[in-house]
Amino acid sequence: MSKISEYLSEHILGEVTSSKPILEKFSRDGSVLSVKPEIVIFPRNTGDLRKVAKFSWQLAEKRHMLPMTVRGFGGDATGASVGSGMTLNTTAHLNNILNFPIKDKQKIIHVQPGLSCSTLNQVLSWHGLSVPTFPISASYSTIGGVIANNSRGPLSGKYGGIDEWIEKLEIVLANGDVIETGRINKKELSKKIGTQTFEGEIYRKIDGIIEDYETHINRELADKPYGSAGYGNIFDVKRSDGSFDLTPLFIGSQGTLGIISEAILRTEFINTKIEKCIIVAKDIDEARDICDELLKLELSQLEIIDGRLYDAAKRQGKQYPFFNRPNDDFNLGAVIYFEIDDFKDHARSKKLKKIQKIIQNFKCELLTIQNSSEGEIDAIRDVMGSLLMTEDIGTSRPPILDGAQVPNNRFEEFLLEIGKLETKHHCELPFILRVLDETIYIRTNLELHKVVDKQKLFKLISDYAAVVDSCKGVFIVDSAEGRLKSNAALSVMDDTSKRLFEEIRAVFDPFNTLNPGVKQQVSFKDLVAMLQESYDLADRAHLAPNS
Repeated sequence: MSKISEYLSEHILGEVTSSKPILEKFSRDGSVLSVKPEIVIFPRNTGDLRKVAKFSWQLAEKRHMLPMTVRGFGGDATGASVGSGMTLNTTAHLNNILNFPIKDKQKIIHVQPGLSCSTLNQVLSWHGLSVPTFPISASYSTIGGVIANNSRGPLSGKYGGIDEWIEKLEIVLANGDVIETGRINKKELSKKIGTQTFEGEIYRKIDGIIEDYETHINRELADKPYGSAGYGNIFDVKRSDGSFDLTPLFIGSQGTLGIISEAILRTEFINTKIEKCIIVAKDIDEARDICDELLKLELSQLEIIDGRLYDAAKRQGKQYPFFNRPNDDFNLGAVIYFEIDDFKDHARSKKLKKIQKIIQNFKCELLTIQNSSEGEIDAIRDVMGSLLMTEDIGTSRPPILDGAQVPNNRFEEFLLEIGKLETKHHCELPFILRVLDETIYIRTNLELHKVVDKQKLFKLISDYAAVVDSCKGVFIVDSAEGRLKSNAALSVMDDTSKRLFEEIRAVFDPFNTLNPGVKQQVSFKDLVAMLQESYDLADRAHLAPNS
């Protein structure tokens, strides 16, 4: 054990290790990148987080860098949950529900960051409640990770993103101080600004930045043109009534502004009797026409899944009900997945009958939980999950192009441009489109042990960002840019926004001890050095396709 490990072990309650197998395990996350830490820490409480942060800060003051990366289960697909220096894992101990005031009938819950989203919703379901915006990979996502990444679940089209469900956050700052975020009025802001603490300095400087960039923030950032990239949520920190809330800045910040140590979330009553259905369409155009009709029915989920993904699954030996069609002319162009979550049985039944009439005009097949099991429908929907299980050595479909958003009225143009990318890079780019929030997930086959595919990966990300931008879309929506997409995200930003985001980060992290290299310019040489030879499915088989 190193001297630093020994020192930290003496001063915190949690465990500290520099064991090579553990360092190796925590050098990987859900991305194609790998960075080995020097130390892995399992903090037991907020006090441990504070001591580690203060230690890192004090070293940085003496020009000795030992930065911090906080992670949960490590499902991040952009390399934001790996880093050199110290990795702090929250799932071992910081995974509790701290308060759930059932007797007071308040629909809020107080949790620690390492709690899995699925565990939280299982507890809430006993009371008919949910936080409905969690990602599809809820079993392998933590509360802190979802907030830090601004992950948007499949229900975000109906219920909004995680930002709409946060009441307050407790944050450990870079120097070890603790603050509680939440909206405060003008008088309370003045009091904060007047304090001679790091917190007071942050409030003063952020308030000054908002004043300096007021015109740019109001004109260029209010419509979220960069999604979760950078710190675009600065537009919602100070409102016209003078109220102030730092919470928006931490959503999607990926641990670069502070460490989430606790969160208070809103919950809502949600129906657990869900009608899940599949429609098989002959091509993408037909699927889009059907979805145009389905959009009128206020469904809770609506997705178009590219038929080429099922072709790929079939080549791997996967079987689905629609593969056994007697008609030789049958062509699987796309699958539509949708859910109806109305509380009343009659309302769900009525919508389903309307949908049956709609698809009669298109002569499509409808699979429901009445004529097909729920397990079968879930398996059809999770085709990307089955593609993770390829036995082809060195071949994988890593999530390098997930989470962009393109307006529905520009989607045809987008598909044309994607076709050009396929020709340029000699690859297929099959997609899943979440129709309700216009979010797109693309997976392509790569052989990362080959130099040509390593080069293709970075060029493809850059070209894809340009395509999304040309179609008036947003490159980074579901989850932030991390390391992998940072350069591409910066390439479609204006210079003023880049300067603004740099100033915001410098306020919170003057010594660059909080996840350095994430949400920042990264040299191509460094990225190549981090790139793995393969996307190791043994570590990532649990990761859902659009998490």
